[in-house]
Amino acid sequence: MERIFHTIPPIVSPESEILILGTMPSPKSREFSFYYAHPQNRFWPALALALDEPAPTANEEKAELILRHHLALWDVLASCEITGASDASIKNPVPNDIPSLIAASRIRRVLCTGTTSARLYTKLVFPQTKIPCETLPSPSAANARMRLEDLAREYKRVLFSNNQVKYYLVFE
Repeated sequence: MERIFHTIPPIVSPESEILILGTMPSPKSREFSFYYAHPQNRFWPALALALDEPAPTANEEKAELILRHHLALWDVLASCEITGASDASIKNPVPNDIPSLIAASRIRRVLCTGTTSARLYTKLVFPQTKIPCETLPSPSAANARMRLEDLAREYKRVLFSNNQVKYYLVFE
């Protein structure tokens, strides 16, 4: 277990309306200094399919895809103790300054990629933002029960729904 610090800046603009949050960059993402950089992670292909766009390959194309659709991308945590890429091993989490990011944009919805990011957001950040999160299925290759097409369909459903979460998750 080692203490990791988040060093990848958020992808956001003042026009961003929906914030997508992961938990913490994986070792591969930290190595490449960009979000969802592991070649088996399906975030970029799923998002592109959901938005009816070609899958981006270069980091600049990925950032442009996010911004073109008035999205923002970041992670819940600024630092934590973690073993490898195992979200289940996270200890002593410290959140990013998500309230300031939201205040500098038009963000009114928060989507979390997976249950760990949703749990951490709800516990550490929601009390300040008062914006409940919606949980997207994890794009990790470890979530093999979902085919890419199913993942993209669920991303599309959530991205284009106007439904607000009608309940709050409570964690001890």
